[in-house]
Amino acid sequence: MSDWTIDKMAGHCGARLTGVRLETANQSALEQMRAALFEHGVIVIPDQHLSPEAHITLAEFFGPIDVNRFFTPVATHPMIAEVRTAPEQAAVIGGTWHTDHSYDAAPAMCSILSAQTLPPFGGDTHFASMSAACAALSPGLRKMLEGVQAWHSDGSFADSKVGIDSAQDAFRDPVLHPALIKHPVTGAPCIYVNGDFTTHFEGWSVEESAPLLTYLYAFVTQPIFTARVVWEPGMVAIWDNRLVQHYATADYSGHARLMHRITVQGVPLDAA
Repeated sequence: MSDWTIDKMAGHCGARLTGVRLETANQSALEQMRAALFEHGVIVIPDQHLSPEAHITLAEFFGPIDVNRFFTPVATHPMIAEVRTAPEQAAVIGGTWHTDHSYDAAPAMCSILSAQTLPPFGGDTHFASMSAACAALSPGLRKMLEGVQAWHSDGSFADSKVGIDSAQDAFRDPVLHPALIKHPVTGAPCIYVNGDFTTHFEGWSVEESAPLLTYLYAFVTQPIFTARVVWEPGMVAIWDNRLVQHYATADYSGHARLMHRITVQGVPLDAA
């Protein structure tokens, strides 16, 4: 048995884990942490202050690292991406609801964010459970979505004004994913469309897709499905990109913020 204490953060997603140092956690503790991630979608682990080396080791417990091709890497550790906000920025990276790497054929399994420099207030991250949202769909809409795939594209990065590298060789062709996926480990059905990277349904025009996608984006981010992470110095957050979407709050203008992020490779997604 490990010494984790696990406290739910909200009704449908999120848990706070305390009692173990990640840098010295044994295999049993790490496996319990992973189980908590699959159960709650996002977990936060306070007061860790991970070194870059420990951050990489933690990520490799979950699987091979998926280096993001758009973010600026940490100079000494290129497997780690910088999520940096300058004091003069009014918008922030991730400041809309989205799922990391849904534009890839095998989207990232999880993302691991380690707090480095925090503003004196604000900068919270919101998470929304895609499995809870899926369970709340009407039977008719769920039946329709079970037969639909959607296109995802990294094209939104081309117009980014928040420090994303939009070099042309970073972009890839759009990819198709089911609108309702089955979690690769637990089998939980989840809604898998997001406002940043989903462009339209397969066989539908962009205009035809827009009303239903707009409805789904609003439906899945209802407050009842969400949890809010209030960052603390040294905190680590880990989320499963198949189970949750997230949103970074841009309410600390005039202050700097720096987070280190690693994403872990995932697998192609099957329909629910």
